[in-house]
Amino acid sequence: MKPARSGTEFLVSDIRLPFDASEGEVIRIAKTKMKRLCDTVTGLHFRLYKKSLDARKKPAIVQVCSVLVTADEPLFFQEEKAATLGIRPFSGAVPQIVCGHEKLEAPPLVVGMGPAGLFAALMLAEWGYAPILIDRGDDVMTRAAKTERFRLQGELDTESNIQFGAGGAGTFSDGKLVTRVNDALCNYVLERLVAFGAPREVLIKAKPHVGTDILRVVVDNILSRIAELGGRVLYRTRLDGFCEQGGAVVAKTTRGDFQTGALVLAIGHSARDTFEMLLSHGLSVEPKPFSVGVRIEHRREDMDRALYGSLAGHPLLGPAEYALSDTRGARGVYTFCMCPGGEVVTAASEEGGVVVNGMSYHARNGENSNAAVLVSVTPDDVGGTVQGAVDFQRALERAAFGAGGGAYAAPVETVGDFLGGYQGTAPSRVQPTYGGGRVRVADLSRILPPFVVSGLQTGLASFDKKIGGYAAPHAVLTGTETRTSSPLRILRGEARNALAHDRIFPVGEGAGYAGGITSAALDGLKTALAIIGRWQPLQSL
Repeated sequence: MKPARSGTEFLVSDIRLPFDASEGEVIRIAKTKMKRLCDTVTGLHFRLYKKSLDARKKPAIVQVCSVLVTADEPLFFQEEKAATLGIRPFSGAVPQIVCGHEKLEAPPLVVGMGPAGLFAALMLAEWGYAPILIDRGDDVMTRAAKTERFRLQGELDTESNIQFGAGGAGTFSDGKLVTRVNDALCNYVLERLVAFGAPREVLIKAKPHVGTDILRVVVDNILSRIAELGGRVLYRTRLDGFCEQGGAVVAKTTRGDFQTGALVLAIGHSARDTFEMLLSHGLSVEPKPFSVGVRIEHRREDMDRALYGSLAGHPLLGPAEYALSDTRGARGVYTFCMCPGGEVVTAASEEGGVVVNGMSYHARNGENSNAAVLVSVTPDDVGGTVQGAVDFQRALERAAFGAGGGAYAAPVETVGDFLGGYQGTAPSRVQPTYGGGRVRVADLSRILPPFVVSGLQTGLASFDKKIGGYAAPHAVLTGTETRTSSPLRILRGEARNALAHDRIFPVGEGAGYAGGITSAALDGLKTALAIIGRWQPLQSL
C-alpha cells in the first residue's frame, strides 16, 4: 500500500443519479464517500463542480457529477482507497505571474479582438503593460447592426461582419466553451468570463455555452476593462504591414504607424489578406488540415425526441445536443459547432462568396437545431501550399454564391435529394433559417468536390444509425461551411514568438493554435504571460 498523502482539496467524481435528482442529493453522496475516506466530514466544504448528462439509455437519463471538497486543514488519506471511491486530490490553477527584467520600449500591440486577442490584452492591461488593441471591424453594437443588415438585405461590409470586429467570429455563434485542451487554466478562463458577465452555470456544466446575446455583453465588458486599465481600444484599424527595427516593431495600419515592443497577431481564421502580408514579410507559415462541408438543420423538437425519447421537452434537460463522427473511411466526417434551437448565419467576409455558420441565443429556443457536417481536407488536397488552401475555400464560397443566385442568398438542398440523387425538392417540414429565408434550392453536389460529397453521404448515413431520423428526407442542408478553422499555421518557438521574429507573437485560431473560444482565449493568455515574463511593465500598479 502506498504511504498516506495529505491535501486540502479533493474532487469526488462519477456521481451518477437520475437527471432530476437535486444538487443536495449529489452533495449527500459526496459526503458519504469522503466520510469513508477520512471518517468525518467535519471541517469539509462541498460544492457542485461539474455536471453532464448521459442519455444513452433512454428513458433512464442520468446526470454525471463531480463535487469539489475543500478542507479547513490538510487531510491524510490513502491513495488506493481514494481511487476506489472516485476521489482524487485537486489543485485549481491560477496563472503564475513573474514580471521580467527587460525594458519594453513601447506598448504591446494586439491585433484582433477575438478571444485570443481579448485575453492577451486583458492580462497585459491588468499587469501594467498598457496594450494597444486594434481590430479591422467595429464595436459590438455597430457590428451587430451591420451583420443584421447583411442577413436580411445582403449588404456586406468586408471589414466588419461575422468574421471581423469586437469579439471575433465567436461573438455570433452558440458561444460554446467546450474544449479538448487538457489544461488547468481552462477553468481560469471560464472564471474570467463569468466575472465579465457570463452565467455561473458555465463553471458547472460539462458542455457550457454562453449564447450570442450574453457573449456580446461579455465582450463589451472586457473591452471596457482594458480601457479602464490604461489600454487603448481602436476599431476600424487594419494591420497592413510591419517592419522590425532593433528593439521594436513598427506596425503599419489604416490608422497610421504604431511603434510596439511586442506585436501579438490574433488575426482570426478569415483574415486572408493578412495571411498574404505575413507571407510576404517572411514569417514561417505552413498549410495544415482543415474541413469543409455544409450546415444541416432539423426541427429542434425532432432532435429532442430522438435523443431524449419521452422525456423530450423536460425543462431540466433543455434542448438536445450531439457530437457525431465517423472515422472508418480514408477521411474523417464529423459534426461541429452544434447549435440547439439556433439558426444558420451569413458568415461571408469577402465579396462574391457565401459562407455559413451556426448561432444560438442563450435560451436556445429557436424552432430549428443545426450543426456543421464536415469532411477533412489535407494539405495534399490543395497542392501543399497556404495559397492553395485559401483558393480551395474561396472557390467553394464563390460556387455557393452562384448557386444561390447572387446577392448572398445561400444554396439549400433537402437531405432526401442529396442522398437520393434527386433535384428540386423544396424544403417543407424544416424551413431554412439562413438570411431570414434568403435561400435557393440547388444541387450541392455541383458545388462541392466529389470527395466532400462522398464523405458527407457516408457521414449522414452513419449518423442516422446513431440518431434515428438524422438523415430524414425533410432535413435541410445549406452550403457552404468553409471557415471552421484556419487553413494554416504560423510557426513559433518555445518562447511563443514567430520563428526568426523575436518580437512577433502569433496566437489563437488564425495562427493555427486553437479551435474554439476557450482554447483561443487560453492561447492568448499564455502568450501574454510569456510577454510579462520577459519584459518589465510600462506603468506601476
